[in-house]
Amino acid sequence: MIAQILTKEYLHTLFDYKDGELLWKVSNNRKIKIGSIAGSFDSAGYKNIKICGKTYKNHRLIYFWHYGYFPKYIDHIDGNPSNNKIHNLREVNQTKNLQNAKLSKNNSSGFKNVYWNKAAKKWQVYCRIEGILKYFGIYDDLKLADLVATEVRNKYFGQYARHF
Repeated sequence: MIAQILTKEYLHTLFDYKDGELLWKVSNNRKIKIGSIAGSFDSAGYKNIKICGKTYKNHRLIYFWHYGYFPKYIDHIDGNPSNNKIHNLREVNQTKNLQNAKLSKNNSSGFKNVYWNKAAKKWQVYCRIEGILKYFGIYDDLKLADLVATEVRNKYFGQYARHF
C-alpha cells in the first residue's frame, strides 16, 4: 500500500466492521483474504493491525472507524482487551482508565486497594482519589477491608469502578 493519511473514509475502504471485528475489504497480498478478520493478538491480549507499515491497536481503529478520531485513551468497559464491540469502548481520560484497571499481578491481598500492614499485622485500605493517596482504615478482617475498598471505589469512581 502506498503511504496514506489515516482517515475514517480510508478505513472504510479497507475494512467492514462486524461484532467487534474489522474485516478486510481489500487484499494487497496472498496472506490477506477479502472478508477475513484483520489483525493478530499480542502478548497482552490486544489485537493489532498493520496499515501502511504502521501498527495500530484494533480497538483504536474500531473507535476511529465509527467516530473519525483517535481519543488519547479508550477504555474497554468490561476489561476484556479482546472485546472490541463498539458498545464496549468508551473515551476516557487517564484517571478514568486507571480506575477501571484490573487487579495488579503484584497484588498480594487478592483485592484492589487492600494492603497488608506488617507492623500492625492488619489489612489497610488505600485509594488514589484525584491523584492523592487517601487512607480508609485498618482492619483485622480481609473481607471487611475489601468491603470498605469496594464502597470507596463505588463512591469515588462511579461507573468506572472495577472491583476485580
